Amino acid sequence: MITRYDIPLHSPSSRIREIASESKTLFTLIYSKPTELKWVDLGMERLVQVALETGAAMAYSDHFSSVDGTVVPMPVIDCQAGSLRDDFEFGGVQLYLTSALREAASQMTEDYEYAGLYDLRLKVSRLGSLVHVNEFLYYEVEQDTRKSGEKLFDYVNPRNRAVQIEMEAACTEHLKATGAYLPPVFKDVDLFSGDFEYEASVVIPCRNRVRTIADAIRSALSQKCSYKYNVIVVDDNSTDGTVDVIRSFNDPKLVYIAQDSSYHAIGGNWNAALHHPKCGRFALQLDSDDVYSGPDTVQKFIDAFHSMKCAMVIGTYRLTDINLHELPPGVIDHREWTDGNGWNNALRINGLGAPRGFWTPLARSINFPVTKYGEDYAVALRICREYRIGRIYDVMYNCRRWDDNSDAALPVEKVNENNLYKDRLRTWEILARIRMNQQK
Repeated sequence: MITRYDIPLHSPSSRIREIASESKTLFTLIYSKPTELKWVDLGMERLVQVALETGAAMAYSDHFSSVDGTVVPMPVIDCQAGSLRDDFEFGGVQLYLTSALREAASQMTEDYEYAGLYDLRLKVSRLGSLVHVNEFLYYEVEQDTRKSGEKLFDYVNPRNRAVQIEMEAACTEHLKATGAYLPPVFKDVDLFSGDFEYEASVVIPCRNRVRTIADAIRSALSQKCSYKYNVIVVDDNSTDGTVDVIRSFNDPKLVYIAQDSSYHAIGGNWNAALHHPKCGRFALQLDSDDVYSGPDTVQKFIDAFHSMKCAMVIGTYRLTDINLHELPPGVIDHREWTDGNGWNNALRINGLGAPRGFWTPLARSINFPVTKYGEDYAVALRICREYRIGRIYDVMYNCRRWDDNSDAALPVEKVNENNLYKDRLRTWEILARIRMNQQK
């Protein structure tokens, strides 16, 4: 009933075609890890049972991983339309209905060197459901034991560029096949519309950042700019002395917003700043534990908006420790964003870069989702559906990693929660793009 093939995660299209032609059984099991696979009692039979009963085109499951000799549970998440990340974690086992595998392989028109397996599961997802069995059915050895914060940047690492180019091509082909692909056609923006007292506002949302908020505020207030700008600090009910630090600054450029006791999260704090009457024409991001790389960041943002005539600008940052010593991989410039396809590739990757600047009239019409993770990604996806996003490849701020960062070393359950939310954002965006294309 099952034929098993052990292949690397980054396998060529030719190998997928070979498997499709060789397998004669009802199911084809592809194992993508180089380590031993061991099933729990009747685990394989259970996976097959669910695949048969649901008619799955592909089935996968939760599993156990041996991490540095310790066996730990590794739950995974449901695969949905927006689960386009090429690093989506299925685990090592993917059980394909052989007929679906063959049909998908017959549709492979490109000869990828690395993206064969990724291309396969995208094509199979258009033929049937990818079923997640949320039961722990097997054991495998985990070789990538890096912290979650270290894995985040694999897709922007120059060493992985050849792989990422292929993954983008496969994803773009999938978007075209599903009706979610967008051509390079953008709406114009009238950057001079609206009456604004300030040309720009540096927005700093914060909660319990007594150790770092002063650095961020000083960095924002020290900007040298030919335009009138201000700094809006939104505190979300801090209890650790952060408010005292904010109030210690005596500068007319500083606008302090104290949130009420209801739920706001980072997205709600951004909305409070955007809709404040003193918010500038452009709202520029600065996180409460980061600092701008120099006194010219605000000026670079404003110049970029006017020269590129775009609705959003994203810069480049350097990853550092709390003392501004550079950490690997160093400069994060997101050059995977291209002028020819960035808005489509945005549906494959987990972030678009930082710092971010928004044209305030548009950001006010969209608003940030009231969440504490992925809120900026959601707005960026919405903007690039219709508007051009500009890029600055100079380092504009230092992203500081320290013991209270949100994504430096997360447990698997929190990583899953974050990934599930961003996959949903992509699912909603895909549906919106399909609908927009149909209306056109």
